[in-house]
Amino acid sequence: MVRTPPDRRTPGRPGPLLDADVQVESFRQVRNAHRSELTEDYVELISDLLADAGEARQVDIAARLGVAQPTVARTLKRLVRDGLVIQRPYRGVFLTDAGEALATASRERHHIVEAFLIALGVPEDIARRDSEGIEHHVSPETLAIFAEFTRNHGN
Repeated sequence: MVRTPPDRRTPGRPGPLLDADVQVESFRQVRNAHRSELTEDYVELISDLLADAGEARQVDIAARLGVAQPTVARTLKRLVRDGLVIQRPYRGVFLTDAGEALATASRERHHIVEAFLIALGVPEDIARRDSEGIEHHVSPETLAIFAEFTRNHGN
């Protein structure tokens, strides 16, 4: 019987269990990313709607996110509380400076991840969809490597 060394992983078989502190930090990073991704998606979409149409209305946000208007209303209340958006009666939703900064950072991460996937050969439509989720979970260190890879591979 041939045994695989413990430091090498065999496809379909788990490798050695990670140190508990390492695993805790990995799961903590994922939980933090999950908490921030909804906020980032909202402010990025609001920024895009403002740039494209000059306004961001709850009905448009709901339609583009595929959620109900009451869901949007609840999330917008939280974003107002957090100082990222301003709601004006009969005028829609606007970003604060902090909200616009978050939207810009999120959009930049999205573009870097999408360009990286395309540079790897992923078709553009799939890269666009996949980058929507990955952008929230990638560390700044990994993002910098993605950007460098993309610069070196002509994209």
